[in-house]
Amino acid sequence: MSHPLSLPRGPMMIDVAGQTLTDEERRRLSHPLVGAVILFRRNFASLEQLKALTREIHAIRQPALLIAADHEGGRVQRFLDGFTRLPPMAVLGDVWQEDRQRALDEAENTGYVLAAELRAAGVDLSFTPVLDLDHQRCAVIGNRAFSGDPETVGALAAALQRGLTRGGMGSCGKHFPGHGWVEGDSHHVIPVDDRSLAELQAADIIPFARLIDAGLTSIMPAHVVYPAVDAQPAGFSSYWLQTVLRQQLKFDGVIFSDDLCMEGAAGAGSIVDRTRAAFAAGCDMALVCNRPDLADEVLAGYEPAAMPRLAERLERMAGKGDVAEWQTVVASAAFTPLRERVARLGMPAGALAGPAVGEAV
Repeated sequence: MSHPLSLPRGPMMIDVAGQTLTDEERRRLSHPLVGAVILFRRNFASLEQLKALTREIHAIRQPALLIAADHEGGRVQRFLDGFTRLPPMAVLGDVWQEDRQRALDEAENTGYVLAAELRAAGVDLSFTPVLDLDHQRCAVIGNRAFSGDPETVGALAAALQRGLTRGGMGSCGKHFPGHGWVEGDSHHVIPVDDRSLAELQAADIIPFARLIDAGLTSIMPAHVVYPAVDAQPAGFSSYWLQTVLRQQLKFDGVIFSDDLCMEGAAGAGSIVDRTRAAFAAGCDMALVCNRPDLADEVLAGYEPAAMPRLAERLERMAGKGDVAEWQTVVASAAFTPLRERVARLGMPAGALAGPAVGEAV
């Protein structure tokens, strides 16, 4: 195998089509603007195939491209065979109602199992935890949320984050400043949340503040417009990302855009315009998913401004520990009861049903 290309990680996250890389994808992943790859259900056939794919991606460049996935649990879990079936986070909220300490223990263990299994497969990051509140209004969030109570969400998500850290993985709180109030799915529409900043601060923003204080390493903003606060969707709003997130909440981690191909991003114009707007607002990394033609359009047509903190911030998102060591951990007798505890949390009826299976906002 040829030596990896020595090239800093760029500010774009893109995807690949299948279960191995094509020559065209290797070329695309070698572009200086690319810094990370997101994997989907279509990229997974088996644990061994996934390990081979992540090795192939990591071998292209040095420092290695980051590899991420939406692997939350419940109806949003990319990889199934060979992985513990993770519960939707609402199950942990239900446990909280009965026994708070047990809920915290289960949440931390869930985060640990989630992270350790992904690290053993060569994945650096899962876009989790969901910090949205379940206001009983947003079907695309629903049982992906821990609870409708902000303090409960903050406590359980912090416990899950402790588990992720133990498992060698960073965390990504989403969807800032809260996607749970709107009824529209930002994959298909541009949702609008008419609440005031004070209302958001009294509820939906609380879990983000709690997790930032607890060491949250990255955040993904919502493709939602909060017109009482700013006319732009949060992911394109310098007020939300710089004034509120950076200055008021003192967040210093990575800000990922949500997928710029989603309809919730369409108001910002062409894909190059959307990319430019996301970075101008304060994003560190922009996602362009499921449209390699649009990814190529960005790679050919976007010239980034200097991003002096990018390398440092992205390095924090790289998975910790050697993949082979994590493979030893998850194969050990000590890991089996932890995996069984997560599996026993169970799946509520219908948790795998519906159009959002395996996908995420």
